[in-house]
Amino acid sequence: MAGEAKPSEPAENIGLLMHVPLHLTVELGACKMSIAEVLKLGTGSIVELDRPVAHPVDLLVNERPIARGEIVAVDESFGLRITELLPP
Repeated sequence: MAGEAKPSEPAENIGLLMHVPLHLTVELGACKMSIAEVLKLGTGSIVELDRPVAHPVDLLVNERPIARGEIVAVDESFGLRITELLPP
């Protein structure tokens, strides 16, 4: 019918979201520490994480894991080379 609104195509809808900011985090690992242990930390302290050096790190978007990859160094910066996309 003339004048009837058509549902928008998915490509048109995704355009509305392209400028929404997201929080990306690369999770190297984790550990549990007591408050006393945290208070003892200082410059040069080493915190042991629960993940081996060669193990892939997680990429989180808004605290949800979406991918895994390996840390790379480019000049004076660090980055993440994605090696695996996780299922939704």
